[in-house]
Amino acid sequence: VAEFAEKSQLPLIGIWDGDGQRVEEGVTSLGATGELLDILVACSGRIPMFSLVLGTVSGFRALAAGLSDIVILGSEHGRMFMRSPYMIPEIIDGSVDEDSLGGAEQHASRSGVACMIADDEQDAFDITAEILSFLPDHTLAEPLVTRGPDPGDRSCEGLEDLVPKDPNRPYDMRDVIKEIVDERRFVELSEYYAENVVIGFARLDGHSVGIVGNQPSVLAGCLDIDASVKAARFIRTCDCYNIPIVTFVDVPGFLPGTVQEWGGIIRHGAKLLYAYGEATVPKVTLITRKAYGGAYDVMSSKHIRGDFNYAWPTAEIAVMGSKGAVEIIYREDRDDPEKIAARTEEYRARFANPFIAAQKGFIDDVIYPH
Repeated sequence: VAEFAEKSQLPLIGIWDGDGQRVEEGVTSLGATGELLDILVACSGRIPMFSLVLGTVSGFRALAAGLSDIVILGSEHGRMFMRSPYMIPEIIDGSVDEDSLGGAEQHASRSGVACMIADDEQDAFDITAEILSFLPDHTLAEPLVTRGPDPGDRSCEGLEDLVPKDPNRPYDMRDVIKEIVDERRFVELSEYYAENVVIGFARLDGHSVGIVGNQPSVLAGCLDIDASVKAARFIRTCDCYNIPIVTFVDVPGFLPGTVQEWGGIIRHGAKLLYAYGEATVPKVTLITRKAYGGAYDVMSSKHIRGDFNYAWPTAEIAVMGSKGAVEIIYREDRDDPEKIAARTEEYRARFANPFIAAQKGFIDDVIYPH
């Protein structure tokens, strides 16, 4: 079936429920397993692949399911293990159970393997059908245009007061996304993993688009290792299937700290940079509030081949936050709050507002939110 799907350029859906190889078959089963994994690798990036994990899946089946573009776990029975649960020491000694180690909730929030959790089998099929509607049959095709009753040229009055003027106040980027996309329908992926970045599918004037957005309500929207990997993988998926990418930016920078530095934030942050830089689909970027430092560059800026870049008048584009910059430049005034406040406003007006970036061609236009 996998070979036929690859040859015929049709999406492939795997419904998984079963342990690994049968021990009594010995090495014979390994050969067949390797052949299946090989054809799935050949399918990757050429046709959309889905894995619906509706029971316990371990060993090579977990690997095979993990090769998919979209992995959906059933909330009640869906479990994934790299090794058979009967061979995992923590399960044998009773310190954890199977759900705590490899259940849907763990893979959705901790490992990031699960893109979505389904309530039951029918829900898993419905989710798959909806996501398939955003995708083409293969990498050389384009997604279908599906126009609904929502006009493509409507204004978005609800955005005028949605983003707080205080740069340190959180808000939910999903509200911004839903106000803009067709019929407020945003199909979010990996919702509970690396929640400081939001990814998913939506439509604009009937056209499928991939959405990437910083989430100011979690870690202030900072990019960390998990968020970089999550977004980069989604961007590459969109690029494979000719889906334009719309990026919503409100990012103060990369998350600082020893955990991130030792964990390889440089290496993983570069994956996000690479994914945006190599993507050949149309890329539209909107800066809603702040874009600081290297994170501004990485989030689909003009400098890494963003096609159309816009900013709201409230946007700040700078090396770092205005207050922090002023405290570095005017160290002698640190103990005088009034002077620091005045200089912060001066810095924001002279260096951080979006019109400066627009003058230099880094922003195509500064637009009103509506």
